[in-house]
Amino acid sequence: MELKEIKKILIVGGGTMGVQIGFQCAAHGYAVSIYDIDESVVGSALERLDAYVEYLVTAGHVDREMAADALSRIAATTDAAEAARDADLLSEAVPEDPALKARIFAQFNHLCPDRTVFTTNTSLLVPSLIAAATGRPERFLAFHFHQPVWVGNVADIMSHPGTAPEIVTLVRDFAKSINQIPMVLKKENSGYVFNAMYSAWSGAAITLAANGVAAVEDIDRAWMGVMKTPFGPLGALDVVGLDTVWHITEYFATVLNDAQIRTNADFLKREYLDKGWVGVKSGRGFYSYPAPAFQAPSFVTGD
Repeated sequence: MELKEIKKILIVGGGTMGVQIGFQCAAHGYAVSIYDIDESVVGSALERLDAYVEYLVTAGHVDREMAADALSRIAATTDAAEAARDADLLSEAVPEDPALKARIFAQFNHLCPDRTVFTTNTSLLVPSLIAAATGRPERFLAFHFHQPVWVGNVADIMSHPGTAPEIVTLVRDFAKSINQIPMVLKKENSGYVFNAMYSAWSGAAITLAANGVAAVEDIDRAWMGVMKTPFGPLGALDVVGLDTVWHITEYFATVLNDAQIRTNADFLKREYLDKGWVGVKSGRGFYSYPAPAFQAPSFVTGD
């Protein structure tokens, strides 16, 4: 398959990342089908898509005509067969659970055309964990986006030992076609490049909070005061989504049997997820939104 043959993109998972990836593809001329098993998620995906587009228009990244044109190319559905029909490239964006991802790829292997390239947007898992389950390991790799996709336009491309070299080239060219800066890794690495550094930073912040070393605000205030950034590590995790953060933390707590990571996962679930506080998308996480405390001019000084 050549880049010119890619026409339709299938997004599996109607969460924040799925919506952003879908719009990015549609805005650059591709037809997009967003699939989710949950009807309520499909409905909220369309609402969040509207909110995302409004943000892009207000910030001056796109004009309304371009946004409207892109939205006209996006469909959302709970019908897996319909979503898979004529798909040329699949981007999976579901929670960080390798068993779940494996089941989804196995399902869509039967529904998608043989030509369809399979990609996973996993944040920290490596593609070899689920390559066999895809049924087409030679046409499968990790293709990871950063959010907000329009602004943080770096895309990681990570193959596994069985990925065909021409698929790596194709996905690299596709990334460029949707205004992403492709980072092609030389070998599998948990967290790619940016996330490998970012997860160490954010993990340290969660550990400080989970161990009661300092208040959430002071952890972020320390980073912001020294580094002169507009937000700290915990405020940044609210954007990622604490449900996503918990899934990743829970996975590694189990796999590595690490006591501190287990403490961190239990802290996130008890203090945030169990209360429905998952970050910006729920209106509350480490901070309350739409006006988080760290945006106040006096936040760093504590006045």
